[in-house]
Amino acid sequence: MKKKLVYSIFALAFLISAFLMFFYGQQTFYVKKETSTTEPKYDYHFVLIPEEEDNEYWRQVEKGARDAAEKQGVYLEYIGPKRANLNDHVRVFDKEIAGKVDGIMVQGLSNEAFTPLINKAVEKGTSIITIDTDLPESRRDVYVGTDNYMAGFMAGKAFIEDTKGEQMVGIVIGREDAIHQQLRVEGFKEAVKNELRIKIVGMKESNISKTGAVQATYDLLKENPNITAFYGTSALDGVGIAQVIRTMRPYSDPYVITFDTLPETIQLLEAEEIDAIVVQHPYEMGYTAVNMLVELEKGNHPEKIQHTPTSIIRKNDLNQFLQEHIQENNK
Repeated sequence: MKKKLVYSIFALAFLISAFLMFFYGQQTFYVKKETSTTEPKYDYHFVLIPEEEDNEYWRQVEKGARDAAEKQGVYLEYIGPKRANLNDHVRVFDKEIAGKVDGIMVQGLSNEAFTPLINKAVEKGTSIITIDTDLPESRRDVYVGTDNYMAGFMAGKAFIEDTKGEQMVGIVIGREDAIHQQLRVEGFKEAVKNELRIKIVGMKESNISKTGAVQATYDLLKENPNITAFYGTSALDGVGIAQVIRTMRPYSDPYVITFDTLPETIQLLEAEEIDAIVVQHPYEMGYTAVNMLVELEKGNHPEKIQHTPTSIIRKNDLNQFLQEHIQENNK
């Protein structure tokens, strides 16, 4: 009798354990199923390919693109070379085309290297925005960014206004093989060509890095010790130029004009180590580019050229610029 009672208790315990395992197993499964349904759904998949992934200028472009993507229900990837390199840039672009995303934002750095890829992407049904640098000969859908020739021309005019007497100019160019950098140099040269007092005595490449700008400035001064002014065409050129002047020519006062309002560049303008900055709007570039891709995906046909604003600021413009910048970031 006792054995039967023991067996009955074991059987009851087994049934209760089995029931609890089944019940809680169901509950666990149900919770997982609920969690999976909360994953965000996206209407489109876009890719932004920067010239260099961890470059401050391109991080501002990325921020604008991400803000627009969040509002538009877009899944956005930010993928590019670790360091500025044309071959790496081409490889990343080609890989993303093969990935069959809905849209790609990419610089048109080289007609020879990028036009065939842009045309290939468009033929496959991928919308293409050239951003920061255009390739109008390609089949790209829209260009979003600075009018780079005009930006260079504005820099040249500012240089004429701000200087007197004979000027020997050294140019630090971000990349000699990049179309937008070439246009900035061409515009500058066009602006100053009739000014006999201004002579361009040399040009060196920085490869859009601070260390590269330091080396380029050092080489320019070594080859042309009579340089009285510098023109930098990419975001970190002004920082490198100022560093070399501070260490090599601490008692000289060359005129320096460069591109982009990165925090360090702004500080150097305030300290009068840089005289003028060509202001672009990278945040607006990213924001507008994503919106243009959405328009294209909806079957609309936006204007093919979407120039973002460009201006020149000097030290006495800083307060107004910073106030406007804060307002823009708080939108």
